[in-house]
Amino acid sequence: MTPAQEQAFDDNLKVIDIQLCKRRSLWSLTSLAWMDFEDVSQIIRIHIYKKWELYDPTKPLIPWVNKIISHQIKNLIRNNFSNYAKPCLRCSASLPDNGCEVYGVQCGDCPILKHWLNRKENAYNIKIPVSLENHDNEIVSNNNTSANLPEHIIKFQAVMKKQLKPVEWRVYEALYIHNKTELEIAKEMGFKTSEKNRSPGYKQIKNIQKAILKRAKKILKDDESDVF
Repeated sequence: MTPAQEQAFDDNLKVIDIQLCKRRSLWSLTSLAWMDFEDVSQIIRIHIYKKWELYDPTKPLIPWVNKIISHQIKNLIRNNFSNYAKPCLRCSASLPDNGCEVYGVQCGDCPILKHWLNRKENAYNIKIPVSLENHDNEIVSNNNTSANLPEHIIKFQAVMKKQLKPVEWRVYEALYIHNKTELEIAKEMGFKTSEKNRSPGYKQIKNIQKAILKRAKKILKDDESDVF
């Protein structure tokens, strides 16, 4: 940016601030504890400053500024809310009071909402925290739907034991339950190698590990174990 452009930006900063104030109502995320409209305004001012060299001074300033402000507010809302928000908010079948034209109510019967509940609800709750004065009430009223990790681990291991071959389960158990090293497992299982400078059983253990991981990913993807 040239010195003349920087001066022009400074001269028009008051106009930019007025247009920002006029669009305060577009910022609806009052629940974001870490970002209020003053923060949003500063972010947009910086963005306009970076884009200022693209402004054509022969054209009206206000429409150009307003276009940037509107687009940036939409982007900030999307980045801080929409990516995590309940999909029902954007669904054409959604009805008031958590209703749904397809399922009657917004529930896990909907595959899209089920995916959100399993994968994104916790991220949403972290991104959109309640204010400090409502924190105690929120904790008391919130149903604890968090995963019972030890229980899920036990269930998952039971499914893996059923689906893995005996040799694969033996490696799985040694690696991921007893935390043994590949070298220890190779020696216990009598694996050897003819490759120079390779640990005993290098290829055998690696190939079994690949098979184990492939099976684990399929179980989790297909939700065969009902672990998550």
